[in-house]
Formats: sequence, structure tokens, C-alpha cells
Amino acid sequence: MELLPRSPAEFGSARYWDRFFRQRGQRAFEWYGAFPELCPVLHKYVRPRDKVLVVGCGNSELSEQMYDVGMCEDIVNIDISDAVIRQMQERSGSRRPKMSYLLMDMLQMDFPDAHFQVVLDKGTLDALLTDEEEATLAKADQMFAEISRVLQVGGRYLCVSLAQAHVLKKAVEYFSQEGWVVRVHQVASSGDNQQFALPVFVYVMTKFRKIPGSAPQILEICPEEQDKPMRVESVERLVAAVKDRQHYALLCSQLSKIPCREQVSLDLCDKENGKPRYTLHVVDSPSVKPLRENRFAIFIIPQGRETEWLFGTEEGRRQLAASAGFGRLVTVALHREQHYEGMAGIQAELSGKVMELAPPGLPARQQVPFLSVGGDIGVRAVRHHDTSPLSGEYVVEDVKGDGTCYFRRLIFLCNRNVVQSEARLLAPTPLPGQKKRRKDKKKPSPADPPAAIDKSYLCCEHHRAMVAGLCLLGGPDPLPGASLAVLVVGLGGGSLPLFIHDYFSQAHVAVVEIDPSMLEVATRWFGFSQGDRMQVHVSDGLDYVAKLAAEAPAQYDAIMFDVDSKDLTVGMSCPPPAFVEKPFLQKVKTILKPEGIFVLNLVCRDAQLKESVLATLRDVFPLLYTRRIEGEVNEILFCQPSPEGRRDPVELGARARALEGALREPGRPWDSSYVLADMLQAVKIL
Repeated sequence: MELLPRSPAEFGSARYWDRFFRQRGQRAFEWYGAFPELCPVLHKYVRPRDKVLVVGCGNSELSEQMYDVGMCEDIVNIDISDAVIRQMQERSGSRRPKMSYLLMDMLQMDFPDAHFQVVLDKGTLDALLTDEEEATLAKADQMFAEISRVLQVGGRYLCVSLAQAHVLKKAVEYFSQEGWVVRVHQVASSGDNQQFALPVFVYVMTKFRKIPGSAPQILEICPEEQDKPMRVESVERLVAAVKDRQHYALLCSQLSKIPCREQVSLDLCDKENGKPRYTLHVVDSPSVKPLRENRFAIFIIPQGRETEWLFGTEEGRRQLAASAGFGRLVTVALHREQHYEGMAGIQAELSGKVMELAPPGLPARQQVPFLSVGGDIGVRAVRHHDTSPLSGEYVVEDVKGDGTCYFRRLIFLCNRNVVQSEARLLAPTPLPGQKKRRKDKKKPSPADPPAAIDKSYLCCEHHRAMVAGLCLLGGPDPLPGASLAVLVVGLGGGSLPLFIHDYFSQAHVAVVEIDPSMLEVATRWFGFSQGDRMQVHVSDGLDYVAKLAAEAPAQYDAIMFDVDSKDLTVGMSCPPPAFVEKPFLQKVKTILKPEGIFVLNLVCRDAQLKESVLATLRDVFPLLYTRRIEGEVNEILFCQPSPEGRRDPVELGARARALEGALREPGRPWDSSYVLADMLQAVKIL
């Protein structure tokens, strides 16, 4: 039996619907949204004494159920199909005397103006507005005009819809321009009995008298029936918010049926301000054969540790899920702009939502464990939040690491999962003559960590490798006492130039930084300072190098590039592409001494682009070494202008040990984990 229309236009044809309902018989046809799901929303807007008009009623049981539960009795149902109107009159005539069924076209209704308090539409607008052809849009305008005419001021038009973008946009634009208040409810699904993967929405348009002039639009969305409305500023934002919820529903439907081959990522937003509150990654481990009780778990990443390899990369999360022994693990990252009430508060907030991401076949009442490192949610304290015209919005934050150490970080919020600069913090020491107050029993707050910078510690592995690269410098004695001229392009928090300045006592360090805000941040928050042997030039690195190449060639023993790119569309986040173009690299070579070294931090995810960069470097620098940073995308390139400086691994190791021995002067702090020889062990010649 063929019930589908031959073309979308047939949805507006009385002949099609007569044939449809004759062939279907007495069985009720519900487009979507069963009464138990719709009831909580309808109860908010339909009062027992309201006069209700149902347009395009079909043989849905909605009106009958509203009548039978006492929600409302004065209900008029209209439809263009004579067959269905006769069916419904026979079905309800004697049992529901106050409810009527009339053969009528909603585009030309016979009712007087302002006759109803509620107009209810379940799927009718969706059936009418099948495309965006001019004739179709004109019919929608006619439908809306008739609904507006028969509704009283203060009356509500309730439209149950799947909220296709063009349908929602058309309805919201029409009624908001008429001065009506528009609110969109997402209908809570009934779980396993849900017919459609897409969620059902109810548009609630409340009629107000149109105010002359440009009155502000009132547009709201209620994500679920129990939530209070959230105001949105434009039709486009409302349509986007609905689309987000549709995508989420499709995702949950997919995840509930089959394991996901690739990791799925999504943000859960704050209900008050709409900003991301949690970032979730769904990780399935097909190789894990979990026990029944180990099929699903939630892992809360401690604040400030979301950038670590184990939590911040696909491979790391895959390893975490496998080692945890769960078939599906959802990792949860907490956002810095949000406040959290400990592990128990997060569990209470997320327990209902994460069950929507449960694997296929998980029993509805099964307890799902919430896991973390050490059982807490970590510590994060934002020390400074500002915006730079060049670097955009950024924060300086203190976070608690693994164990008792605290770290200070600089994060650019345009790329919030990347730590731009990091420094370890020292425990505070009493000032001379200052005694510890024994009577003060107040414990230090975990959210108020120490503030002194440990300048002896290089947090970033790529900085460690860059310093180790100085072992490649020419001459028999490349030790800290040697007079070195070093150029560092890219300041960040200043850890790299500070370390070179402090540990190479005769080194003169010039730093080039394009953003004056970063010099301010490094000085105020990362313990950076200038002096006789440390000078910062606020300039574009490209211009500075070009000027030096023209005026004073061959003056630097070492040149180091640690410059991030602001263009996130390029597959290379460090350095910007202009810094590795051949004409500029030739200028870099010009200002480098013949036995000097050029060290480049390369972060490139585009394999083809990376090959091109390496080829260009080889064209300019005959001798090229590379050092991959384990667990990161970073690759440190050591470039020398003469092939005669080539050193074998044995010689490199010897030079590294000699340099480290000299750097470890008695009484000078040195981190025991930093072994220069280890840094150079994995160096390869390209």
C-alpha cells in the first residue's frame, strides 16, 4: 500500500489526504511526539477554560488525550480531508460532546477574529513548508496570517515540529517581526520508545499588540521542558541553538546503537550564559573485553591538566581508556571560566546527561563510576585575564600539577588547549627575620599556590631540546663561560631566554617580540627582566632579521625561533609560514656566524607542508639535525651553515655531558631530570 506522496506539493492536497486516511483506516497516525512527551509543555500554555483550535488535526489522538485528562475540553479540530473529519466525528462525537471536528482549510478559516486563546499545530507547518519555493512561502505567510487573525491578544500558537532550519527560521522571523514573544521548547524524549532520532520541538508564539517602531525581539529557548528559558539575541542564534541540539540527539542515537570507531568530541554549555562548561570525548576500546560492570565509566580530568598528552591527545585518551579497562570511557575536561562544586557536584550535574552517551545494551539502572586522578578535580586559579590587539584574549593561570608542584601558564584562548608558556612555581620562603606564626592554624588554601618563579626549571620539553642544541656550536669549548651572542625570536613567558641568560654567564641575549603585551606579561607574571646581557626589541621578527642582514651580518652564535602562528587555518602552528620561506631563511643565515647554529621549533600537522619546509631548510643550511619531542607534534630542527660542523652521536654525547657538568655549578639550582645528553640521544641528521 503506497501512502507516501509522489511530490512534496501533495502534502497540501485534500485529495492526497483523503486517499491517505481511507487507506490507513482507523489506526491513529502520529507524525511525532506522543502525548506523554508533549504533555509537560502543553500544560504550561493550555488552560482548562481556553478555547483551542487544532489545525490539520488528521486522525491524531492528541486532542482526544487532552480532552480525556481534563487539560481542556473546548477544542475545535479542522482538516482539509473530508475522509478523516468523518472518521474523527464518528470516533469522538458521542464520547466527547464539547469537542468538534470541522472540514476547513486553515488558509481560509471561517472563524471570527480573536476567537481562540490557543492554536495548536502538530506537524502541519512541517507538512506545508516542504521547500523554500516562492509559492510555498506564500502559503506559509497565509497560514500565519490566519492564525494571527483568529488568536486573541495574549493567545498562544503552539507548533509541534522537527524544526528543520528553513521551517523554524520562517516561523520565528514572521512572528517576531509582528512583535510576538517567541520561545522554543525541546521536548524530552521517552528513551527507547522514541520514534525519531531527531528531537521534537514546540514553538510557542505569544501574541502581543504590535508596537510602532523597532521594538526589541524577544527570542528564547528551553533546552528541556524543566529548564528555565534562555534568551538569545537573534533569529540566527536561535536556529543555531536548535541545530546544536539536533546534532547532539543524532550523536546520542548513533552512540547508543554502535561503538564509535573514531573519538567523538562535544561541548556541554552553561545554562545561564551559554559558554562551554564541559568538553567531553567519547572513547571506545574495541580490544577491551570488559566485565559487565566495567562497560562504561566517566573520567574527570583535573583542572589544568587537560593539555597533558594523556588527556589532550587522541592517542593519549585511547591509552587511558584501555588501561582503565572500560569498553567506553567518556573523558570530561573542565573549563577555566566556570566554577565547580567538587567531584560530588560534578557527578550530580553530569550523571543524567552522560547516560545519554552510554554504549549499546547498557542496563538503564546500572551504576556508572566517575573516575579521576587522586579522586579530586585539581586546582586552577586564573591570575590575569586580558586581551591583546595582536595575540587576542589570553589568561595567566596557576595550576596544580601531578604531586605537590604548581605551575604558571600562559594560554591564548583562541587555541585554549595549547600551553604557550609554562614555569614552575617555588614554595614561598620566610623573609630574613620573619618567624612563622605558630598560633595561626589556618591552612594555606589550595587555590592560592606560591608565586615565585623557579627560573632553573624548563617546563617545556622543546625548550630543553633547544638549549641542548647549543652543544652543536663550533669550537672546542662551548661551555657556559664562553662569550655567546644569542638571538631569540618569540618571547612568550620568557623562560627560554631567561635560562640561557642565567646559566651561560657570558651570553648576551637579544629577544624579538612583536606583541608589547607579552613583554608586560613575562615581566609581571613570569619573573622576566632586562639588563646588560638581556635586551628585548618590540618588533616584527621578519623586519628585525631583514634589517640586521642588511646592516650587520654574521653576528650571532645562535638564533632560536619559537614563534606561534595566529593563523589557525594553516596546518603549521609554529612558526608562521613567512618565517620558513627561502628568502627569509637566507637572511637568517646571513646574520649567523659560519660556525653558528639556527634552532627552529616546528609544529606542523600537515605532512606535505612539513616536507616542503624541510626541503627549503636543506636548500639553505647544508647541515640539518632533527629532534622529535615524544608525545607532542613539536620537532626541533638544528640548522648549521657549514657541513664541516657535522658531529657523530658519541661526540655529541661527550659535548652534552661536558656542558651539563659546567652548568651544574655548586650552589646553583639544577633540575635533576634535565639531562642534556638524553636530549640529544634521539637527534637525527636529515
